[in-house]
Amino acid sequence: MTSITTDSYAVHFNATGYKALNNYLKDNRFSKIFIIVDNNTHVHCLPHFMSNLETDLDCEIIEIDAGEVNKNIDTCVGVWNALSELGADRKSLIINVGGGVVTDLGGFIACTFKRGLKYINVPTSLLAMVDASVGGKTGVDLGALKNQVGVISSGDMVLVDTSFLDTLPQNHLKSGLAEMLKHGLIYDASYWNKFLDLNGLTLNDLDTLIHQSVQIKNTVVTIDPLENGLRKTLNFGHTLGHAIESYFLIEEDKEELLHGEAIAIGMIMETYISSELLGFPEGDLESVKSTFLNIFKRILIEPSDYDAIIDLLKYDKKNEHGNINFVLLEKIGVPKIDCLVDNKLIMKAFDYYAS
Repeated sequence: MTSITTDSYAVHFNATGYKALNNYLKDNRFSKIFIIVDNNTHVHCLPHFMSNLETDLDCEIIEIDAGEVNKNIDTCVGVWNALSELGADRKSLIINVGGGVVTDLGGFIACTFKRGLKYINVPTSLLAMVDASVGGKTGVDLGALKNQVGVISSGDMVLVDTSFLDTLPQNHLKSGLAEMLKHGLIYDASYWNKFLDLNGLTLNDLDTLIHQSVQIKNTVVTIDPLENGLRKTLNFGHTLGHAIESYFLIEEDKEELLHGEAIAIGMIMETYISSELLGFPEGDLESVKSTFLNIFKRILIEPSDYDAIIDLLKYDKKNEHGNINFVLLEKIGVPKIDCLVDNKLIMKAFDYYAS
């Protein structure tokens, strides 16, 4: 697969990626390499990564606990302290080997330690490959509220090694598919149509779809790096999805949802809202709903949960001047940003998802 380049960094794939990484290490005079992993990628991914790394530099491994619940400032403090104790300086390089939690948090740590170290993302989950590691959004959660603290700053490189997907459980693979489906809904109807029959997809097809998904996100981010307009469309499904994800994290009697599972719910609901407000075609609405429910099991959201989830919408990052701004769809591939939605319609969207 060909590399995807921007003005400031490149996304490389598989063997080409390791060649680019090793050349990068030869061309730069780093003092030391720090590799951030979680306890899963330390076991399942790091050995393969290290076997492809060609360098005489000292490599220190810093492990964090896996899971969204650990994507917080307390974890950052632990890593900052470890970097300090292990002698990291401004000529050190950080390499983040992990899913979205590791790449988001590791990028934020790199951007803030000693006012900025160079870093590289090596995403190991499908979600991180097509979304989290690309585009320079780094940061952590504030309690259960998603991505409230962070900076936009791209690393020097992203290395996508699709062999890491063999280490993923099925539900994590599906979680990444949600973001790929989103790219079709907001940008390219023909890309969306490729997912309508997942039974016919091969592993080679998946590699190609990953490359296309990265290309779509890169195109959007390159046009609007600071999210003043077009980049907001990447948040389709996330206004409600993040609120649902946070609510299921807060409530002790709820089972924590993966990011893609929550965003899939958000996309079904926000497509329904699109049909009510913008005339999104009814046939396509039913296709969107059935496509997601063929991949993700329906999650029970009780009517008694609705108000609490809606209350969490006020923390969404797209909000401006006290307004909750939604990304909606006029049709597949044609999004509309900064849409205001009445709470009564949101309630109807919950009922539509449940029906």
